[in-house]
Amino acid sequence: MPARFLTPLFRRTGHRDMVPRMISEFAIRRLGAADVDSMRALNALYADAFEDHETYRHDRPGDEWLSRQLGKDAIILLVAEEDGRVVGGITAYELPKLEQARSEIYLYDLAVDAAHRRRGIAAALIAELQHIAASTGAWAVFVQADHGDDPAIALYTKLGVREDVMHFDLPPRRQA
Repeated sequence: MPARFLTPLFRRTGHRDMVPRMISEFAIRRLGAADVDSMRALNALYADAFEDHETYRHDRPGDEWLSRQLGKDAIILLVAEEDGRVVGGITAYELPKLEQARSEIYLYDLAVDAAHRRRGIAAALIAELQHIAASTGAWAVFVQADHGDDPAIALYTKLGVREDVMHFDLPPRRQA
């Protein structure tokens, strides 16, 4: 059963305070093997949010491949939906560790549709990921943020502890 959230909108009353009024509802659910269409909608959202249509839309994998990946427990895909439409999502991966009997969750992608931001959707998606992490015995959820992505940095700073690290992409290399 998806988690359901109400988004508060504050309206002015005759008083000096603001009174919350619930105006919209979104649901968060984890995608599974049968959710290929929702995954495609999430990739389209990522393409727009990251302004990277080449990566997220260009060379789409086939339905069979996507379904197989969606069925893996170690691949965690969460979507926030409003009126049946994907308005936010997370792609995360459970990484088993070998120095101790535990795992970590790597939050790889997170995006919310521009028209739905500042409503708590990103925080709710992360909270659901944290619940999944706890239920799997993961000892940490970690995420990277790009320099200049101030909204992401502010959100992650509010929710966790910042570590300054460097990231390197190493290309695959075939043996000669």
